[in-house]
This record gives sequence, C-alpha cells and structure tokens, in this order.
Amino acid sequence: MPTPPEPAVLYPDIAAAGSLAAALRAVADGALDDVPLTSPDDGPLTSATCGSVLPHRDAMRVSARAHERKWSVGAGVPLLDLPLVHGVTDDLDQVARALRAWYDGRTPDEIHAAAPSVRPTGHLELVEPDPARMVESEWRYLRTEAAELDTPWAYAHRDLVEAAYAEPRLRALYPFTSHWALRFSTATRPALDVVGPSLYCTGEGGYRLRRLMSDPGRSFATAREAVAEAVRLLPEALGPVRYGDARRGAENEVEAATEA
Repeated sequence: MPTPPEPAVLYPDIAAAGSLAAALRAVADGALDDVPLTSPDDGPLTSATCGSVLPHRDAMRVSARAHERKWSVGAGVPLLDLPLVHGVTDDLDQVARALRAWYDGRTPDEIHAAAPSVRPTGHLELVEPDPARMVESEWRYLRTEAAELDTPWAYAHRDLVEAAYAEPRLRALYPFTSHWALRFSTATRPALDVVGPSLYCTGEGGYRLRRLMSDPGRSFATAREAVAEAVRLLPEALGPVRYGDARRGAENEVEAATEA
C-alpha cells in the first residue's frame, strides 16, 4: 500500500482551521457551539470526539481516513462496547449533524435521519446488563450487518444468519461472528462461553460446520441443512443465557489453568 499523504495535504481546510473539531464547528455555523467537541493534541487534524447529555453513552468518535478524504463516525454505550451507529462519509456537514444529534440524545434512527451516512447498527441502547435483551440486541446487529453486506458472498452469509435466527434453540443463544463464522454462546459479552459448532459460508455457494475451529468440518448444500445439524449437536438443557461477567470469566480461567 502506498504511503499516505500528510493529513494537511489531504485535508487542507482542516489544517487551515487548526483541528478537526474547529473545522466541524465552522461547518456547523453555530450549531455545535455548546457541544463539548475536542480534538487530541497528538492528532488534531484527524480525530474528534464529543460526549452526550445521556450519561450512559460513550463519546462519538470521528476519524479521518489516511488514503482518501473521508471520515468514519461511530458511537455506542459502554455496556456493549459495540457501536449503536456507524458510517463513513465525505460530507463534513453530515458529520457535524451526527455529532449534534448524538450530543442531544437522539435515537439511532433520528441520527440517521439527520445524517443519512451514519446508520443504526441494530444494537439496542442498553443501560443495565440484561442477558435476554443483549441476546436480542446481538441478533438485531448480525441481521442488520448481513442485510447491508456488499460482497460476492453476502447472500450466502445472509441466508445463514436468517436460517439460524429461525431456529428457536439458536435464537435463544448469544450469537457472534469470528472471521465471519457464526458462533454461539451461553453467556453474553464481555466473557463469552462458547457452545456448539461454528457455521460459515464457503464463498462458493455452500456451507460448512465445524465442531472445533481446527477441524476441516462438514459440507452442506444449504444454510438450513447446516443449521439443522448445528441444532442437533447442541447440548441438552442449556438454560437461559447469563450475563458474561468479565471478572467471573477471569476466575474461571484461573481455575482451569490450575486444574490443567
């Protein structure tokens, strides 16, 4: 990959303003004057953050891309450590509108209406640990992500996610992806407790199931067949998904290491 240009070359208007935060305030024409918007001293031309009137929200972060004149925007809540909204745009005015809406506590859908390039991820805006709602949130996110994929194998991944969601036993588990393999857990983030096999599309129209990531796995012609086998391999009586407390996970790791 070629060496990127200096930020001042790619973003001369930002350099003239002195920082990305200052440039955003100028573009907003007063609409961001009361917003706590800042750029760091070590990257004033490429980064900016602003908080929210809602204390449970993380700061919205804006990052300038190094090889093209575009900005990435994202924000979430600490409980999930995952974005509620994200997007990429070359329109600084949209970035400013997204920041204003985030600061004001607008919903993800309202933020998207104000700045169409910044889209809801599907995650729910959760304040307290609620395993059932966290499961729902992650399924919403995975289905939204699958629906928006723009790759040659997007249709196959979408079919896999939808087939898994249609199965009540899998829908009751906490889903996540690792290198685009669909996996399941009996605990939410931050400390997952993985159960059952992993599923993924091959990119050639088929699907594979692996009990272990090191296994070559089995091939299936359709997503439904792969998902049906995954359900068959689930342990009985898994019980409801629990909150994946990181402290509990660390304790379990210590115990497992001691037993080994």
